[in-house]
Amino acid sequence: MICPHCERNLLRKERTGNICGHCKRRYALDPKTNSLRLSDLRVRRITDALTENGRIRIAPGQLWYALSRKRFTESTFAPGCAGWALFGGVLLGFWGVFGGLPPLLYAAAALPAAALGLLIARQTGVGLGIPPMSRAAFRSEALAAWTRVYGTLPTGVVDDIGHPWPRRPVAAPPPTAVLVCPDPSIAAFLAAEGLPERHGIALVQGPEQVASLVPALPPRGPVLVLHDADAPGELLVRALRETLRGRPVVDAGVALRTARALPKAVPYRDPARKPTAEELHRLADLGELTPEDLKWLAQGWRFPLVGLPPARLLTVLDGLAERIGRDVDSERRDAAEVGFMTWPAAAGSGEDRVGGP
Repeated sequence: MICPHCERNLLRKERTGNICGHCKRRYALDPKTNSLRLSDLRVRRITDALTENGRIRIAPGQLWYALSRKRFTESTFAPGCAGWALFGGVLLGFWGVFGGLPPLLYAAAALPAAALGLLIARQTGVGLGIPPMSRAAFRSEALAAWTRVYGTLPTGVVDDIGHPWPRRPVAAPPPTAVLVCPDPSIAAFLAAEGLPERHGIALVQGPEQVASLVPALPPRGPVLVLHDADAPGELLVRALRETLRGRPVVDAGVALRTARALPKAVPYRDPARKPTAEELHRLADLGELTPEDLKWLAQGWRFPLVGLPPARLLTVLDGLAERIGRDVDSERRDAAEVGFMTWPAAAGSGEDRVGGP
């Protein structure tokens, strides 16, 4: 690997303990000792690309996906494993026959069978799409190691620990819309880029926070929903539409059919977060998803919000928020023209209007 400090090419014996044998400086990540094969230079390169060389900021979940994206397309059963098993079986077979060692013939037969099993597993996609390092492990292992060495997260990465959903001041004006976003990394990213303040939108974590804000919205002020393309995300939009009847609920997230149709969208599988039988039954009852979609979800596949290009996501949401703002401003102007924004005036008096002389 290349030392991130002196840029010398280091052999394994020249970087014991993550210390460069030439400049004697410590680095954070060695590709030989972490499951994502990360190095400091790779993390910096990907971070620069995601932030467009510092133009925007990103959050840890977005960095995790970008660093893991290529690995999602690889099976855990590499073809080399099958090749070595087959070679070992042939070698033991010759040794057993010509060396007069019959017990070796059993091992010689077992190894080709194992090789065949590995090839079948790879062909059928066993292990495909499963992250070699989960988002939680990326935080506790890779980013923790980075912070120990450099004292902070990679340049351009904002933290999403704690409560990244901005708390609206008590005296803040009523929002033009509510944006529901369960993902803490996306919430931290949007807050860092100032989208809620720029457009007067309340950014919240889930349906629990929506109920208290809806009464303050304009009549046509919508509830926007950002979600992963997975079973919980699909059900979240439907649940809000059921709860907020008469209120526009806009699916601003990653639509399942859209994500599956995008050639560059790389989904992944989380065996610990497979949808329950009840969730699949509810989705099937909606009649909006194809059998192929339901099977895809049942296998644990999902496409996450953090997989969207950050700059593109920000541009799309900015455009959507601007359109909503124009609609709400028009609605308020219409209300003002019919006296909705005026105080009751005394008979014969025209002096008690808000903003009047």
